[in-house]
Amino acid sequence: MSGHSDEHERTMAFCEIALSQIKALRQPATPRNYEIWYSYATGYQPSLNQKINETLSQSGSLSEADLESVYETYLAPSRLSDRIDTVGSKVMGEIEQVMAMIDAAAGSASTYTESLAGMSEKIGASDREGLRAIVEGLVATAKEMEESNQKLEERLSASKKEITELQVNLEAVRTESLTDPLTQLANRKFFDTTLQDAIAFARDNDEPLSLMLTDIDHFKKFNDTFGHLTGDQVLRLVAMSVKQNVKGQDTAARYGGEEFAVILPDTVLRSALTVADHIRRAVMTKELMKRSTGEHLGRVTISIGVASLQADDTAATLIERADACLYAAKRNGRNCVLCEADPEVSLDQTMQVA
Repeated sequence: MSGHSDEHERTMAFCEIALSQIKALRQPATPRNYEIWYSYATGYQPSLNQKINETLSQSGSLSEADLESVYETYLAPSRLSDRIDTVGSKVMGEIEQVMAMIDAAAGSASTYTESLAGMSEKIGASDREGLRAIVEGLVATAKEMEESNQKLEERLSASKKEITELQVNLEAVRTESLTDPLTQLANRKFFDTTLQDAIAFARDNDEPLSLMLTDIDHFKKFNDTFGHLTGDQVLRLVAMSVKQNVKGQDTAARYGGEEFAVILPDTVLRSALTVADHIRRAVMTKELMKRSTGEHLGRVTISIGVASLQADDTAATLIERADACLYAAKRNGRNCVLCEADPEVSLDQTMQVA
């Protein structure tokens, strides 16, 4: 949901927090420093906040080196790319070593074959003592070959283990690049790609496809009343409820801010509405508690809009119709699920919802 007033106010509040931190610590108001403190204000990267808080606790300020370290570690666009390149280079290096060992083993085998051929020629014209020397030579050559093969086997085993570990690391980096760090759901990048693929697959296989968009009711009130840490707790609570109520082929993602999306392949509209209501009820039954004090903060509710793929849909039009259903749910009292078939939904009407 883009452009509605509470999103504007919330992001402006993040801006003010970021600028106040820069002013309080008397830091240059550079784009890099602003990005660091804006990210800190949102709380979307808990590890970044923890690092900054620890540094401030120890020294009372953040030096230029501290800021650069935080940026490079948590925000620099090249961070994941560099990690992928590093792991990829290690894999290639390991493969080159294995190939070199195979070449060496092939050379040893060739030498062994030539040695056998030479010995065969000598056997035909040798006396007793000559045969003894030939046999001893064959035994020595076979021993060398055995030792070479043993070393090769040990090194190949070690290389296999190393490559397996590198593959695991590479997959971890890939997963991190497609995961929202706060909620551990898929991020917007993964959502966009998956939705395009799901639409193409549904059309190719003549299968239904539904899309669900979810928004937390009165989320700004939680942030303003209880602080961003509590706001983060609300986001995690909703994310957990979404994750627990979708099946294996579905994709749950953090769409942006306090919004979530679920792609439901091979799911008709009626079934998608059932899933949506299960999620809504799961969220509503959980009571929010402040961890530091044990104070009960009330219950969280969500509004959900659901749309199904139509013949002429693109990803953008499918999202737009699900978004319109979500607006209608907010207009009609929140804590409900509406779809494009409901009379409350007007696809040509938009309204700002606080």
